Amino acid sequence: MSHFRSCFHSFNKLLISFILCIGCTYAFFAPLGSAKHVKKVCIIIDDLGNRMKGTEEILSLPFKVNVAIMPFMATTKEDALLAHERGINILVHMPMEPNHGRKDWLGPGAITSDLSEKEIRKRVEAAIDNVPFAVGMNNHMGSKITTNRRIMSIILDVCKERGLFFIDSKTDYKSVVSELAAEKELPCIENEVFLDDKHTASHITKQLKLIEKKLESQDTCVTIGHVGNAGLQTAKVIKAKVPEWSGKIEPISIREMVSLKKETLPHPFDLTQ
Repeated sequence: MSHFRSCFHSFNKLLISFILCIGCTYAFFAPLGSAKHVKKVCIIIDDLGNRMKGTEEILSLPFKVNVAIMPFMATTKEDALLAHERGINILVHMPMEPNHGRKDWLGPGAITSDLSEKEIRKRVEAAIDNVPFAVGMNNHMGSKITTNRRIMSIILDVCKERGLFFIDSKTDYKSVVSELAAEKELPCIENEVFLDDKHTASHITKQLKLIEKKLESQDTCVTIGHVGNAGLQTAKVIKAKVPEWSGKIEPISIREMVSLKKETLPHPFDLTQ
């Protein structure tokens, strides 16, 4: 009988140890598992570089955002330095010809459809050199250029040579950027939601809810807002809304988004910046 009791107590001790071990293992790994369910949103704010409304408010947001800075403008270098000092990822906001509208709206150094390959290369190189600390590029306007294989191929080649990736602002649904990027083994990233194409708090809030809806069926989302006419409103709405996403949706840098995307490439893309 005493032998039976001894075995029974030994078994109980083993069982308790096993349960404790399982509990500790779950406690250790559960946070890792749950982190996989946190969706990622990459917020890009366009049109910095020209003392536009909302610039300081955007640069002061208490969560991760990314800024696209126009080259050759009054505060290009100043805004780039401020963003860099605050740990914000920077894109060259490359002006490109649209299907409709005047070319003089684009600002200096724009890419237009009448340029030679040499001139396109020269302008893209100059823009990259003019925006300090840039890790990538996206298009300002550009509905006419992003559908042009010849021109976009040159632009993407220069970006790849300089270690920059390209984000398609998706100003035209016929854009060839993603197709060309895949051919050139560059990360393929597209804007999915314009936050402030209408300059009202109600519309920006509606677009943020659209992001939430998209993230029910996908893991990441890229969204673009602006300084300027919508700048103060955009900064105010996202500052109020994004903290409500805590634990469900996480704002990330564009470099983090590229790191997620580059895992799907056959050859690693080197982020040299």
